[in-house]
Amino acid sequence: MKQSWEGPLNKIDDYRWEIPKNYLSGMRVPGLIYASSKLLEKIRQDQAPEQVANVAFLPGIVGRSLAMPDIHWGYGFAIGGVAATNLDDGVISPGGVGFDINCGVRLIKTNLTQKEIKPKIELLVNELFKAIPSGVGSKGKIRISYNEMRDVLKRGSKWAIERGFGWEEDALFTEEEGCMKDANPDLVSTHALERGKPQLGTLGSGNHFLEIQVIDEVYDPEIAQELGLEEGQITVMIHSGSRGLGHQVCTDYLVTMQKAVSKYGIQLPDRQLACAPLSSPEGKNYYAAMACAANYAWANRQCIMHWTREAFAKVFQSTPEELGLKLIYDVAHNIAKMEEHSVGGKKVKLCVHRKGATRAFPPFHPDIPERYKKIGQPVLIPGDMGRCSYCLVGTEKAMEETFGSTCHGAGRVLSRTSAKKQARGRDIQQELKEKGIIVKAESRGTLVEEMSDAYKDVSEVVEVMHQTGISKKVVRMRPLGVIKG
Repeated sequence: MKQSWEGPLNKIDDYRWEIPKNYLSGMRVPGLIYASSKLLEKIRQDQAPEQVANVAFLPGIVGRSLAMPDIHWGYGFAIGGVAATNLDDGVISPGGVGFDINCGVRLIKTNLTQKEIKPKIELLVNELFKAIPSGVGSKGKIRISYNEMRDVLKRGSKWAIERGFGWEEDALFTEEEGCMKDANPDLVSTHALERGKPQLGTLGSGNHFLEIQVIDEVYDPEIAQELGLEEGQITVMIHSGSRGLGHQVCTDYLVTMQKAVSKYGIQLPDRQLACAPLSSPEGKNYYAAMACAANYAWANRQCIMHWTREAFAKVFQSTPEELGLKLIYDVAHNIAKMEEHSVGGKKVKLCVHRKGATRAFPPFHPDIPERYKKIGQPVLIPGDMGRCSYCLVGTEKAMEETFGSTCHGAGRVLSRTSAKKQARGRDIQQELKEKGIIVKAESRGTLVEEMSDAYKDVSEVVEVMHQTGISKKVVRMRPLGVIKG
């Protein structure tokens, strides 16, 4: 039985709850959880708030140890956790990034309407399922050498685009333009390369998906127009990460970090928070290897998007250009980044860990595409396959309060095992079909583990971010067709 958390949460306002710095001796900063009182009840059901308090022990942590409303128990850091550390005396922790490095989301718009897609939805779902390998340990269609693999790790999206998997402009609408410059393939183990090599261009399993959606609600018509989005329009969302390669990079460096903790005399309340100073060889090496896995994930999503465009073109007997299959944006939500933020009125460079959290930069931020300068960075928040997903934009408030971060999804409330128990005797595929959602998956087990009941309602999670001004709702998308791993 899961133990509920009984620690102190001081109410700041309707959506902000503080874990005081004196809760545990050794906390360097307070904890802060963003949630409505309804969501807070769910959040208290596991020990995720304790993990928020534990993260506050990290050397060099700045401001607060933060948690978004989709927070739930994770490895070391809670999923939905954000922490920024100083470059001079701070640390980097693989637990603050996660095993699926640069798991992220991209949103593609189309010129199609629901009316046009309805008669072809089943055909389209089948075509996409054939075109995009998915499932546990799935192998892709791309055959590359180890040398080329190193090139993928170094160049990310650009590697894929140069090989014909997409358009030049796709990189412009990807976080970091689809490539972290500090990547060094020499710091990635052979085992990680072996795991990643056959998996490039695959969706993977678990909560990864490709979804055909319809925009059913517009909250901000002006910003929606800037993005080229309107009610009744069809969009496509892709959610995938760095597959076995990212998992192995994390596994390898956790071993290194455990040793670094004793070497540098770091005191931690949980060994899963293993870390190393950012200025140390161990810290620098992990960052460079993590950047490789992030670049692999961008290349991966780029290839998946390319085959999505091809599948649409085939079903509609047209071209991706004529169908208007343009990338709106691609965001990472398991990553650590060196960014400039304002602390105590001074601009400082920090290492921002976002684990199950999305970047949400404001209008006119130098790191967002020219086209979005006026409106802010698009923020993509997927829900579960039976409800809806959202596109928001980043705000100045996020920069002031959360190091430019917001939530990343709905957040689980049931473990995969509990979901299986609850779904006994149910046909999830049929239930979704009755709601007008066509779903295809590698296994029935995946559908059960990923059913709506296993997640918080993403609308409640997004509402907290909207009400606090951390990110602003633009449109809501409802699923019509889903492929799962």
